[in-house]
This record gives sequence, structure tokens and C-alpha cells, in this order.
Amino acid sequence: MVEVIDQGPGIAPQHQQKIFERFYRVDKARSRTSGGAGLGLSIARWAIQRQGGDIELESDVGRGSLFRIVMPNQ
Repeated sequence: MVEVIDQGPGIAPQHQQKIFERFYRVDKARSRTSGGAGLGLSIARWAIQRQGGDIELESDVGRGSLFRIVMPNQ
């Protein structure tokens, strides 16, 4: 298990599952030229699931986020 924690703005509940979709951006004002393609988390989830693992998100608006990667025991 690996956990990545931040103290950023957090992710609102209505976005928490969608952020793993390809090309999804929480901030609609961000464009490809100013902030990526919206593929990072979808690629991460795909790669982790391909190896039999999963990625989980816990987030509270105003308090930050925790991403947890859980891989199977070999």
C-alpha cells in the first residue's frame, strides 16, 4: 500500500469518481495548454488495475486529499 496525502483544496464529492475518467478536469477553466490533458489519474488507475491493484481517494473540501494505492500480495 502507498498513500499520497496533500493539504490542498480537496475534491468535492461530485468530482471524486469522475476524476479517474479520461479528459475530466475539475476546473473547467484549465485548458490543455495551461494544465495537462486530463489523463494522469485515468492512466494511473489503468496501470494499477492492470496489475491487480486499485486506487482509492479520500478527500474533504478545504482539508486536502489522500490517494491510496493498494496492490495484491505476490
